[in-house]
Parts: sequence; structure tokens; C-alpha cells
Amino acid sequence: MTTDAILGHALALARSPRTPARATPPPRRPYPWTGTPLALPTTAPDPDGPVDLDHLLRHALRARPGTGGRLRPAASAGALHPVRAHLLIGPGCTLPPGRYAYDPEVHRVFRRGPAPHGAAPGMIAVLTATAERTAAHYGHRAWPLLLLDTGHAAAALALAPQGPGVRVSLDADAATLAAAAGLPPADRWQRVRPGTETEHPLAAVQLTPRRTQCTTPALDRWSALPLPDRTRTPTRPPARPCGTGRLLELLGAPTGTEPTWHPVRRPDAVTGRALLDRRSADPAALGHPPDGGTVARVLHTAATAWPGGPAWCAAVAAPTPALFAPGHRTAAPHRLARGDARPSLAHWAAGQLWLADTGAVLLAHGCPSDAPAHRVRHDHLAAGFAAGTAHAHAAAEGIAARPVGSWQQADLGAALGETPGRDWVLHGLALGAAR
Repeated sequence: MTTDAILGHALALARSPRTPARATPPPRRPYPWTGTPLALPTTAPDPDGPVDLDHLLRHALRARPGTGGRLRPAASAGALHPVRAHLLIGPGCTLPPGRYAYDPEVHRVFRRGPAPHGAAPGMIAVLTATAERTAAHYGHRAWPLLLLDTGHAAAALALAPQGPGVRVSLDADAATLAAAAGLPPADRWQRVRPGTETEHPLAAVQLTPRRTQCTTPALDRWSALPLPDRTRTPTRPPARPCGTGRLLELLGAPTGTEPTWHPVRRPDAVTGRALLDRRSADPAALGHPPDGGTVARVLHTAATAWPGGPAWCAAVAAPTPALFAPGHRTAAPHRLARGDARPSLAHWAAGQLWLADTGAVLLAHGCPSDAPAHRVRHDHLAAGFAAGTAHAHAAAEGIAARPVGSWQQADLGAALGETPGRDWVLHGLALGAAR
């Protein structure tokens, strides 16, 4: 079978009503990096100063102390947090240039090697996903969730900086990203680092200090460095080969095109406090409808967060139940359909019945059944990125929000009378106002 055929079959299975074979996720494996974890220097806020890595990672990925790693600024399916960040640091940052790996549970970094000669100012964060724990919990539904989680993490990093320019790539191939981060390719990982979790590179975020010209990241300079050694002895044997991991390998295959880097601007309403305070709200806190203006603003943020990403719409209950699409720029949303879509959404969202009573639901939709591999990857990463951006905006507006990642038989286009199989729900963000 071709790559597109394999992924098409896997996508149909993930969207099917078939119940996953689930197991208790294994404990987190300790990070394999050797050496002493390094504290991140703290500095006074200075938008014109170096890239403040302590501020960046604290507002984007750091686990809240005392929560076992479950509570973090970026949302994750099942609070499993499979996304890791490898930092390629050049001049103009609060750490010396070099390769680093970030441990969000202790808010420390491991230095993994030097930077190449002539490394550009700023930092590139290579985001990888590990499949083992998410696959154990979600079975055949896991791999789209891993893409969504990576998109959320990319958004968290892109929104956190106080001053630097930010660009994000969701289509760089895995081999390029792995080599730049000093990681072995996924298909050779267990031979090079037996007993550790295979990491699948899926996205990258570039931060450039203010007053520094923003250039296309020179990943090839980082790729030319040797693979860092690893000497830590694994604490338990490697997991058996994971089908979810194999799908991520296929999604990261080269496409023959150069990666695209899109500039990202934080929504005006979003503050550092909002980034720290955002959480996946309890469903019980989502039953009160937000006002129409707030829903329209957050919907606009989701729809414009990533160029060429999936379309977005909103299912609202008040003042009149309907499904709305965002307006053009500042125009008011326009109605796609009358009636209350929330009961259908509750059925589609893996039986999460609370959605039938939630205040409003934003929906990312697209990715046809026959989409090629590069589009499957792009649409899911972009949906996660947009949902993460909208989640931060909702928090800034005082609106509770909860991402919804699992969707079964959610053919929105067919439900609206369009051709079946062309327009599927990929991701959701439930919203609720304070009572």
C-alpha cells in the first residue's frame, strides 16, 4: 500500500465508531539526557533584550509543581503531555548557544552539545511527540490526538514571548528536524538509543530577538553537527513497536518542498497572566453561554490563527441555536444552519454527553477522507495550533474553555447537505461563561 492509502485507512479507523482497545498508560519514562539539569536564568522583563527562555518556557510548557506533570499551560489529550521540546539556541538568548532538551516537570534544561559556527541569533524549538502513553490510552484514535497536542504546544510557545519575532513551521520533514535537534531518525531510534522512547519531530518554532533581522532558519547548520552521545542506562525495556509511531513516521516523510515558516502575532487581548491561567475547564463549568460578541471574537481568532488551515465554525445555544461561520475580518459571523447542533456534537465526540449542554462549541473542520499524507498532517497540526491560540484568547476574555479532540463519524459537510467525506470535524473548543 502507498503511504496515502495506509494513512487513509488509519484516518477512517480513527473516525469510525469502533471502540479502541485501551490499556493503562505506562509511567512516564525518565528523560534520557545525561548531565546536570541547568536552571534557566531569570532576568528583568525587557522586550528589547535577549530571548528570555525562563519566561518563555514558564508560560508555555512548564508543569505546575505538585501536579505530577498533568497541569501545564498547553492542553493535552488525557493530560498525557507527549510533546517534548528541543532547543537550538544561538546568540541573543538567556542561555549560552548550544543544543538543549527541556524537562517541563522540573523546569530545567539539559545541555546536549554546542551550537554550529555562525548560528543565527535566537532560538529554534523542535517539537517531538512520543506515542507510547497516548497510544495505550486511546488506541487507534491516538495519532490524530498526538498531532493536535503538538499543535497546541506550538501555539503555546508562539504566544509566550514578550518581544521577539516568532515564526512557526508545521511542514518541515521529520528527518530534517531530527538531524537539527541531534536526534536519530525514528526508524533507527531503538538501535541508537535502546530502551528510550522514540521521538517523532512534527513542528518547529523560531524566536528572533527584537531588532534582529528575522531570517529563514538554517536547520542545515545544526544538522551538520554530530549526534550527541547518550550514556544514561534505561530504567525499563523498550516498548514493543507501536503502530501509532509508524503512522507518525509516515506523516513526517519528506514532501520534496522547502518548509514554510509563518509569522505569528499574539492576539491583543492575550496577556502573560492569561497564558498561565488557562486550563482545560471542567465540563460542569461550561454550561452558561458566552455572549455573542465574545464567541465571535474567539471564533475569529481560531479562524485566522494559521493561514491555509482548516475552516472554523461555532455551534451556539443563545440567543437562537444555530451554527455560525466567521465573518470576513471584522464582519459579523454568518449563519450556516439553524437549530441546535450540540446534541449531535455530543454524539460525535466519543459520547461526551456534556457537550449537549455546553455554552458554545468552536469546531475546526476539513481534511477530506482521501486527503494526502501532507494534508492530513497539516490540517491536524493547524487545528491544534488554532485551538491553542483560541484557548488563550478565551482565557483572556474570562471564558472557560475545554479542547475536544476525539471525533467519530463527525461528517459535518454531510450533515449540512454537502458531499459526504469532504468536510470532517477535526477538533473542538467548548466555551462557557462565568455564571
